[in-house]
Amino acid sequence: MKSAFPVALRRPLAALLLGAALASSLQGCFPLMVGATAVGTLAATDRRTLGAQADDKSIELKGEGRAKKITGDAGRVAVTSYNRTVLLTGEVKDEAMKADVQRQVATIDNVRSIENDLVVAPVSSVGARSNDLLISSKVKAAIIDTKDLYVSAFLVHTDRSVVYLMGRVTQREAKLAAEVARNAGGVRKVVTLFEFISEEELGELQPRPTSESTKGSAAK
Repeated sequence: MKSAFPVALRRPLAALLLGAALASSLQGCFPLMVGATAVGTLAATDRRTLGAQADDKSIELKGEGRAKKITGDAGRVAVTSYNRTVLLTGEVKDEAMKADVQRQVATIDNVRSIENDLVVAPVSSVGARSNDLLISSKVKAAIIDTKDLYVSAFLVHTDRSVVYLMGRVTQREAKLAAEVARNAGGVRKVVTLFEFISEEELGELQPRPTSESTKGSAAK
């Protein structure tokens, strides 16, 4: 199996991810504009259905809104959803607040399960969160640069220097991605929250050759 990106394209895209993280940490969030072909490739290889992708965005928006009402300035909650599995990270003032956030998020439509990794601690600094963004981009860049891994198959989230990997992947991909993440600089721990698929299912998810490429192969 070949990587989703040719080597000549993988390294510039890796550099783009790193640059975006640095810029966003200094200037705040902004839309990342890349070529239409690159965006199309990433969207086309997402292993979630379009319905699941829409649900995940809705869960994240609603979850963070509900969490903010609970924590106010006394906590920080990041809600990350992949294929309707929800990850809660950040800081809260006590165990009661941690449990309350989970209860509220659990009431959101289409939430399948919740991994609650909120910690009882002071809210992290802006500098620490900027470093988390940088770590995530380094992990994504390393995945892009690794043969047989598809960056669009993974959701990478970093909180307090802990890297969380989510996605619909094979056992082989999971092991390789975890190893790649562990070797990224500044990573304190790697937590995997994968939904496993078989190699046969992966084959079915791969893009089919276009009619033009098929004709070209037949002509050789």
